[in-house]
Amino acid sequence: MNRSSRLRALLALAVLAVSLYVTVTVPVRLGLDLRGGTQIVLETRSTPTADADGEATERTLEVLRGRIDALGVAEPTLVRSGERRIIVELPGVQDPEKAAAVLGRTAQLTVHPVLGTAAGGEDTSRPLPKRPASRVLPDESGTPLRLGPAALTGGHVEEAAARFDQEGGAGWHVTVGFEGAGREAWARLTGEAACRPAGDPARRLAIVLDDKLISSPQVDPSVACGSGIRDGATRITGSFGPEEARELSLLINGGALPVPVETVEQRTVGASLGARAITASAWAAALGTALTALFVVAVYRLLGALAVVALLCYGVLSYAALAALGATLTLPGLAGFVLAIGMAVDANVLVFERAREEYAARRAPSVRSALTAGFRNAFSAIADSNITTLIAAGLLFFLASGPVRGFGVTLGIGVLVSMFSALVITRVLAEFAAGRPGVRRRPRLTGIAATGVVRDRLARRDPRPMRHARRWLAASAAVLALAASGIAVRGVDLGVEFTGGRLVEYATADRVDPERVRTALADAGFPRAVVQISGDSGLTVRTGALSAAEEAEVTGTVRALAGGAEKVRDELIGPSLGEELRRSALIALGLALAAQLVYLGARFRWTFGAAAVAALAHDVVILVGVFAWLGKPLDGVFLAALLTVIGYSVNDSVVLFDRVRELARKAPRAALAGVADRAIVQTLPRTVNTGIGAAFILTALAVLGGSSLTDFALALLVGLAVGTYSSVFTAAPVAVELDRRQGR
Repeated sequence: MNRSSRLRALLALAVLAVSLYVTVTVPVRLGLDLRGGTQIVLETRSTPTADADGEATERTLEVLRGRIDALGVAEPTLVRSGERRIIVELPGVQDPEKAAAVLGRTAQLTVHPVLGTAAGGEDTSRPLPKRPASRVLPDESGTPLRLGPAALTGGHVEEAAARFDQEGGAGWHVTVGFEGAGREAWARLTGEAACRPAGDPARRLAIVLDDKLISSPQVDPSVACGSGIRDGATRITGSFGPEEARELSLLINGGALPVPVETVEQRTVGASLGARAITASAWAAALGTALTALFVVAVYRLLGALAVVALLCYGVLSYAALAALGATLTLPGLAGFVLAIGMAVDANVLVFERAREEYAARRAPSVRSALTAGFRNAFSAIADSNITTLIAAGLLFFLASGPVRGFGVTLGIGVLVSMFSALVITRVLAEFAAGRPGVRRRPRLTGIAATGVVRDRLARRDPRPMRHARRWLAASAAVLALAASGIAVRGVDLGVEFTGGRLVEYATADRVDPERVRTALADAGFPRAVVQISGDSGLTVRTGALSAAEEAEVTGTVRALAGGAEKVRDELIGPSLGEELRRSALIALGLALAAQLVYLGARFRWTFGAAAVAALAHDVVILVGVFAWLGKPLDGVFLAALLTVIGYSVNDSVVLFDRVRELARKAPRAALAGVADRAIVQTLPRTVNTGIGAAFILTALAVLGGSSLTDFALALLVGLAVGTYSSVFTAAPVAVELDRRQGR
């Protein structure tokens, strides 16, 4: 073993040791879609007296943190997003309406003197001209009271607590204690009110929360005129239940929000749905990886088995990287984790196929030297294809939000780890095995000495597809027209994330006819509700924005028809956020295409970059058209799948054009069509083997991944098939035609 091999081995061992330690000691944080709970996105709003700038948002964040701590939620998360947004995650909370109501209250507490009733009885002895204009609010019985200016605010409160007074008959109430200047103001205020006779409205004090009069008690007869209550304490009474009293006390204790907030997004996932998603994804990952491993071993024998070991190491490294970075593993992220296994397989297949070529051409005298040449020759294709995927992952991270952003993080980590797994771990294992005497005597054990079924058949037929480049372009144009007609005829069904509205998913005991549910909801006053089957026995209902009462009516209608239904997912997206997400999705897609064009144009000829981007656009239109024909919604998870398909498509095009570039350097005067034919024949074994390996994983996700991952896996399967086709029969013909026009 030479010095560089020893260094690679030591590096691999060190990274694996650290990863195993992190895996055992640091748990990965699960997203709410996997462990259940509620996520609320709040946006601060400016008022005539306060701007919703970064400083106001930061103060709002601190107030909200105090309220959530008082709610007693285990492991809550509050993070600021941008200038005006706050993301709140509440694990285990299944009542989003209540949580949003508590978080969204501005909680402006004020105490006012009562000047009289609006109908008369005003206290004319008070110097009204020196005070600001009075206001009128109804008390608990509906009597309109004329209030003076606020004498106390929530800032004067030291502590508030919910209490139950069984002996005094007050029931549940909230005790409030004032501090500092608030004690003196309270004594002065109660002393003035005590000078009024019993029954006079001016003997009352008004306690107002968010412009609503919640209590207006009379000052007790035992309080002396002018002296007032000196202990700085009072209590707020009313028809409170225990929850209302506790909620009021935590709002007072938490303080007022400096600016109002609005709920722009709300997601609730039941714990059972998250548990099922984890189980389904785990089974899909296990089965897909097992099938892929068997395929790789069958094709590449000993080296295939070592590549499977490297894949297992890839799993440990990826998990450790997620844990060490503190990343949140979401359901799309879990799918990205599984998906990156296919990319790790791709890198191994690239290396092994290049090693096969070297050994078959007798340019390498031994399996070990063939492997060394294979790693060297495959490096540029591996680097270029993974960088293009990293571009897509980066765009997801910076432009997307929520679970889709988590997918971008997981995909990016998976790409980097897969490169390390293939170029370091697989190489260390493969070179060590190839150097054993028993393996040197029997090179066919490695799988490198055999050329492979695909390459043998291609050698017998000698195909030259670029002789009919324009026919392939015509076929691609026909498929594009069919997909575009689906978009024109059926229309694009944008998900709630891009349009705004409410999406509720139910798990039902028996399968329910969606048409019956749709008719019942129309009769109940929801004619635009979209009802679809979800999984084996479930329903999703998409509507516009719903109030709590309207959502309860929709749920009641579904339960009446289904004989009982469990609400497992509830998403609310505000119209402004939906428009923003739709705009961000288009920007992400446009930037993905532009970034691929720039990168490929810099790495290859501009004609190759343009051809690859044309193939990308071809794949995007076809995938959207397929979903339009199937009537499936285009949501954030679809966006993640679409950008992943872009990465897959570019991978195939990059591998092909990398070989074209290599062959063109050896024969600079050869026509591009002939060079492209040879490149297609030489790279097709890699394309077929990688596609089969990825198809195993994606099929497992589609079949076993559950309703949450079915559309995601379907989009990737369609994209895999279309991307494999387009790299050969769209990108290559476009490059050939552009080269011909450039030559003329």
